[in-house]
Amino acid sequence: MASFTVEQGGDASISALHSDIITSHILTRLDGPTLASAACASSQLRTFSADQTLWKDICATTWPSVSDERVHDIISTFPSGHRSFFSDSFPLLDHSACSSNPSSRMVIPASELISAVDIFYKGELVFSKVHETETETRWFLCSPFRIDLLDPKETVPTPIRHIGETNESLKHLEENLTLSWIVIDPAQNRAANLSSRKPVSVTRHWLTGEVQLRFATIMPGDRRGEFVQCGMVVTCKGSDGGKLHVREVSMQMEAMEGNHLNGKESLVILQGAIEGGKRKRESEEGSEGKARFGEFLEMKRERKERTQRRERALDMVCIAAGVTLFMAFWSFILFR
Repeated sequence: MASFTVEQGGDASISALHSDIITSHILTRLDGPTLASAACASSQLRTFSADQTLWKDICATTWPSVSDERVHDIISTFPSGHRSFFSDSFPLLDHSACSSNPSSRMVIPASELISAVDIFYKGELVFSKVHETETETRWFLCSPFRIDLLDPKETVPTPIRHIGETNESLKHLEENLTLSWIVIDPAQNRAANLSSRKPVSVTRHWLTGEVQLRFATIMPGDRRGEFVQCGMVVTCKGSDGGKLHVREVSMQMEAMEGNHLNGKESLVILQGAIEGGKRKRESEEGSEGKARFGEFLEMKRERKERTQRRERALDMVCIAAGVTLFMAFWSFILFR
């Protein structure tokens, strides 16, 4: 058994431990952020922490969907494999510090996008799916961008108990249901988690009683000062005393005017976000997404008000011009 060496100051050196103990009994117990921090402590830990098996297990534990063979094959082409994938996908996208125009980036056009989606309730997996989206067809490029993971008549049962149509039940889902939606661009060997993790809004349909949870990430648009919402919706339905069923899991891109972007516009913005989007670690409260979503709604409201003011001003100008022309015409007729 290796003995500890005590250095000046009374601290035991990590180098005193056998490498098998470090790799098999210490590093395997760490989560991704902690393992990344440990790699910065010493050159020895940096070497041990570069083991692909460690990062593969961490990714599979964090996002069960990446265990899919298709996703695994794509991740293996990343510069540092699963470590690069974790570095891309674990932090939140933060575009508040990004002022560049995504359409100006030289990005390799993607022939497909891969979505790896996981839904958790109180930390337990309730839904997991991998979806491939072709991006070169005319239908995709010209139609409104939308990714649906479930067919219209398909539902997925969950262990989530339906506790009634009350505000408390909506609050319960807001606090306990989380979504991870990782979009992988095989052309760039990059990925990004586009979800806000926690819902930015939870509403109940007044007629059907279905619960709609919205997750969103705000991204820069194709012009300076423009922003778009990458919105993900999880719709659940259930009966009193029963279990909730997931009926819809979808993604769309919405502009500040309220219109949905087509596939070509969305692809440019998504590839720009995946390649050049800033990443930041989520706070313990996890409220950044909701706050950013609120800012986006406020910008939409201000944009709508400005548009309405311009339209009212234009209407007044048209009315005034019409009245002036009318009076001028009759003055000419009466006093000629």
